[in-house]
Amino acid sequence: MSALHAVGDRAVLVDCDDLDAVLSLHAALTVSTPAGIVDVVPAARTVLVTFDPAILPVERVNGWIRSTPPVPPGAWGASDAVEIDVQYSGEDLAEVAALLSLSEREVVDAHTASVWRVAFVGFAPGFGYLVTESPRLVVPRRSSPRTSVPTGAVGLAGEYTGVYPRSSPGGWQILGRTEAVLWDPDATPPALLTPGRVVRFREVS
Repeated sequence: MSALHAVGDRAVLVDCDDLDAVLSLHAALTVSTPAGIVDVVPAARTVLVTFDPAILPVERVNGWIRSTPPVPPGAWGASDAVEIDVQYSGEDLAEVAALLSLSEREVVDAHTASVWRVAFVGFAPGFGYLVTESPRLVVPRRSSPRTSVPTGAVGLAGEYTGVYPRSSPGGWQILGRTEAVLWDPDATPPALLTPGRVVRFREVS
């Protein structure tokens, strides 16, 4: 980590060198949190730690963050992975295959063989940005975003894969679609995909 910044009197923002550092720090901080820590929220290059200053003063929060050894990203496990069934018939599957110099079959096989992890969430409730250690599926966003992407669309953009929890505009390359419910306000937690969760995709016809 490069720096810690106070955000008001109830949060500390940690700058990280890259996404791997975010994943390592988030995993470490969520293993065992002291009383007074409210939430640990990862993003692409930062981790936000919110706390109750009446229980835990900011000096101790900073000390806890700095003294917590990171968890290597390679320590991801797949035994308790969330499985998401996907029909791989997306509008951009052929284009993705061409961009990667693979066949459509090889793209699907690479997507289902990869162990994915939710790096952070955003954009829409329930939308998780998933990453994998394999570099095979890195593609650019569409040059022209769609005005409407259907609920359950599974896509790629840059180093991430994601699932649209609801219909919305979007510029991700669509590989297929799932019937999985990504966001249910009556569930606990309401989001199927939360930071740190391991995800496997399974092809269905």
